Amino acid sequence: MIDKQTLKQALFAGIGGFIAILLLASASKMGAAALIMAPFGATCVLLFALPEAPLSQPRNVIGGHLLSAAVGLAFYSLAPNTPFFAALAVGFAISAMVLTKTTHPPAGANPLLFFLAAKPLGAWFLLTPVASGAILLVLLATLYHRATGKFSYPVKR
Repeated sequence: MIDKQTLKQALFAGIGGFIAILLLASASKMGAAALIMAPFGATCVLLFALPEAPLSQPRNVIGGHLLSAAVGLAFYSLAPNTPFFAALAVGFAISAMVLTKTTHPPAGANPLLFFLAAKPLGAWFLLTPVASGAILLVLLATLYHRATGKFSYPVKR
């Protein structure tokens, strides 16, 4: 049996993720700029279920997404589109995030976006959806956690 506190926490996390993705997807559909990509679903897990975790902090969310997407763009632009280079891009992105202290697990998928896209993604992809979407997710998580009073986000260290 699930206790009331766990159920409440699960519902708050799910509602937060729902609101964030709904807002990004709706804004993307209405505007000219894309604000959403698949890894943001996993980012919402961290932002709304584990907001106090180090990997959920703004530096990690924004920095991790930007850095790993930049690595993906560089590898895709300079190397053949093969499984070897896609895997190498992911490995390099992971190492770069660890070295820069911007580790954010969902961002590990970003290099694959370049290799799996139906049409080539250019440098603009780093601004929208990567940077703009990550920044908006952090802002939405901050507002959500302040409004609900459940967690202190971002964590002040």
